[in-house]
Amino acid sequence: MHDRWVRPVTLAGSIVRLEPLAEAHLDGLAEVAFDPSIWRWTLARPTDVEGLRAWMDAALANAAAGSEMPFATVDVASGRPIGSTRFMSIVPEHRRLEVGWTWVAPAWQRRGANQEAKYLQLRHAFEDLGANRVEFKTDSRNEKANPALLAIGATFEGTFRNHMVMPDGLLRHSNYYSVIAEEWPDRRARLEARIAAILEGRP
Repeated sequence: MHDRWVRPVTLAGSIVRLEPLAEAHLDGLAEVAFDPSIWRWTLARPTDVEGLRAWMDAALANAAAGSEMPFATVDVASGRPIGSTRFMSIVPEHRRLEVGWTWVAPAWQRRGANQEAKYLQLRHAFEDLGANRVEFKTDSRNEKANPALLAIGATFEGTFRNHMVMPDGLLRHSNYYSVIAEEWPDRRARLEARIAAILEGRP
């Protein structure tokens, strides 16, 4: 692990805390993970604890191999795990990585959790890791994720057609977005303002 570009780290915010994903998070995630809407756009679609364990085992295996760095998204107020996200498609020689496999349980959606998680990951990537590029990809049909990425200032770069075969057999077209190092100061200010507004509007 010592010579890897992306290493386990806890990223702390005001709304969420991103902790390196571990077996200890499984039971808490199982309490919030089985709404079908969470997995609609993903390749994994767990419906029970064993399915969630298989998803976690795959994530941890990729972490051990150095190809991904998964996190549990923990609600700061309650201390409960409410979702997950990860760094993936890590290419150290080009200082490029992807933020993906992001999900938040429905009860915590539209409350700033996802925005702050993205902020924490982007800040770590650009300011601690010295990344040149952070990319995102979504299903072209995902009516929530596509505008949300534009809202945080990511640039739409195009669509990879027939990119994946989904579990239901449908072909997925994937939209690609990115934030690059030169844009980060502006995007940081934009995200910090959005998060501050969310915090000010809380009861």
